[in-house]
Amino acid sequence: MASLTARRLALLVAVNTALAPLAIDAYLPAIPALATSIQASVHHTELSLSIFLLGFAFGQLVCGPLSDRLGRKPVLMTGLVVFLIASLALTQVGSLASLWSWRFIQALGGGACVVNSAAIVRDRFSGREAASVMSTMVMILMMAPLVAPALGSALLHLAGWRLIFLFLALYAVFVIALLGRYLPETHGRDPEAPSTRQILRNYASVLRHREAMGYIGAVSMSFAGMFAFITGSPYLYMEHYGLSSALYPFVFGANILIMASSSRLNIRLLRTRTPQQNLLLGLGVQLTAGLLLVALVATGLDTIYTVAPMMVVFVGMQGLISPNAMSSMLDHFPRMSATATALQGCLQFTCGAIAGVLVGAFELASAWPTVLVMLAATLLGNLAVRVLSGRAMKRAILASE
Repeated sequence: MASLTARRLALLVAVNTALAPLAIDAYLPAIPALATSIQASVHHTELSLSIFLLGFAFGQLVCGPLSDRLGRKPVLMTGLVVFLIASLALTQVGSLASLWSWRFIQALGGGACVVNSAAIVRDRFSGREAASVMSTMVMILMMAPLVAPALGSALLHLAGWRLIFLFLALYAVFVIALLGRYLPETHGRDPEAPSTRQILRNYASVLRHREAMGYIGAVSMSFAGMFAFITGSPYLYMEHYGLSSALYPFVFGANILIMASSSRLNIRLLRTRTPQQNLLLGLGVQLTAGLLLVALVATGLDTIYTVAPMMVVFVGMQGLISPNAMSSMLDHFPRMSATATALQGCLQFTCGAIAGVLVGAFELASAWPTVLVMLAATLLGNLAVRVLSGRAMKRAILASE
């Protein structure tokens, strides 16, 4: 384990965590074709994204405590196998119901994998060092959603949407082989791990922790705003603003480039600033972008050329928000990091699922559902961290000066 450097650990957990953005983003360009194939509307097919997030949330909630009890690797590898089986099944779906069902099961496996990533980092690092490692992980991780839509578009044109799910299955095989060989166990089986009743009490203790809930609220609402964009972008970009499916991955990928850049910026800023200061910076910029998006739509100035740059800024702030909020939250729970991460992940992905439903369920031919949900989400995130964590954040900032 001595040879497991921060950079190598970040790379391994990023490869594992990339399951989620690949499973979400790779099939975005194929949604219109998939909807036609299963004889469903584009908006109802988009709801499979929210179904995925619900399964992802539940998978984390259940598997986080299991990881604390049984060890990281057994839970992680089991999740990968479930993800693999569901991905193969998705290549054969022929109806909306079967698509939703297998996406939910696929997400359960993905949740079991991803809940371990932040916990593995916390097993080895804390404080600024943990935030820096998570930023490195996020920066590497951003390559997945950058590549995913373009890869999905290429696979779609090569052999149809089913090839996209086959690719996800093959990626799961690759991750199983890589982590099985190179990732050591960072938290072994714990015979004194809490019982189910104690786990519920642990969840309750996180929910009662005012400062931690502020950080969870910030990252959850920021993610909800991002997922409102992800859910709405196939319709908004390709149908509402007339962008071609060939160009969609490149416009979508600009969001990821800015996100990776903000993650890199976060690493540099952490040399002189606290994670809490960087978190507030990211939330402030995101709120400004959300307000400008609503103003553009309200004044009729919204086009692909005006909306896309603001979307890029809004989504790109994840690189400043997510690692700092998560590392700040986990500092309060060093002995049950996977349980705390599981609850945080459950709330984050549930908020994302709700945001996706609000954008897609009403089938409105307008940009308003997307931009209003994005603005509401960032408003709530800013309020959560300032109201619930404000005093503690001020103390942390003053102590660093």
